[in-house]
Amino acid sequence: MAQPERDGRLTRTVLRRCLVALVLVLVAWGLVVGVRAPGPVQVGATGPSARPGAYVLALGDSVPAGSACGCEPFPVRYGDLLGSATHTRVTVDNRAVGGSDSADLLDALRTADLRGAVRRADIVLVTIGANDFGDQHDDIVSGSCSPAVDCVGAELTALHDRLASALRIIRMLRGDQPTTVLVTGYWNVFEDGDVARDDYGPTGLAAARALTVRANAVIRTVSGATGARYVDLAATFTGAGPDPTRLLADDGDHPNAAGHELIARALLAAGPVMDPTPSAGA
Repeated sequence: MAQPERDGRLTRTVLRRCLVALVLVLVAWGLVVGVRAPGPVQVGATGPSARPGAYVLALGDSVPAGSACGCEPFPVRYGDLLGSATHTRVTVDNRAVGGSDSADLLDALRTADLRGAVRRADIVLVTIGANDFGDQHDDIVSGSCSPAVDCVGAELTALHDRLASALRIIRMLRGDQPTTVLVTGYWNVFEDGDVARDDYGPTGLAAARALTVRANAVIRTVSGATGARYVDLAATFTGAGPDPTRLLADDGDHPNAAGHELIARALLAAGPVMDPTPSAGA
């Protein structure tokens, strides 16, 4: 998730897309800040008796990427928990990129490198969609949008269509292999907790949460229609207390270590479930 700047919407959109594309290229070439990008890591059970386990592929935005946390992001923690539960060594390949939206994910899934990673993945974790509403951020939290003036109808439709295409591509690439696809929603597509109250006020925070309900409804619907399992992070965060501040990093936008741990445990409770592969084309 990324909080947009306050002006220059067209320029901001172009720059964000260029930056995401640049990061994807740099990661692919292993040249980010002059250091080879980290590859898949093995977590879970250790020692000579530990058996090889699942290959977990994480896709999405800055939430699974672990932005603003300085901690192990939830895909790694999920793999660790899964490996410990199954007494296996789990491989985690975290391909999440900060700033990505559903269009970026769909573009990435058309590259040979990521398609190869999907083919290897027994479990695919997907968190995407919050950045689809970046250009509407100011209108949403300022109260300029209303049921009579829907600022995000087109964006919700686009999210539905692009996410559906992305999940169908994942299923197509996996073929008839047993596969678990876990797709998360969000506790908030923008800031939440104390930071949001300071930045938006109660009305703006309520508007951001209302948008989140709509976005999560789209993600849930698409997940069910494509054979994926939806993981409700709004309910997960609310179940930990009425205010998510203690689960958020200092920016109020991303999870802290406690938030990532909570997400990882919610994912573990949801899977792996080797769902039958629907007959859907890419």
